[in-house]
Amino acid sequence: MKCPNCKQKIPYEGNPYRPFCSERCKLIDLDNWLEGRYRIPDTTGENQDGREPAAEDDDEDGNSR
Repeated sequence: MKCPNCKQKIPYEGNPYRPFCSERCKLIDLDNWLEGRYRIPDTTGENQDGREPAAEDDDEDGNSR
């Protein structure tokens, strides 16, 4: 098995950080998720938060910008 971060070959059994090779690679991956470097595409066709646009998103005539 290879670490998804550094690609180093690692044993699966007995590895407390699997699928990563070390705590460092595990934390690097976590940071990438927290900083938004990894994204899961929205396939629902809705706004990301699922809400209607807020009033401040509309222009003076009530049209969405």
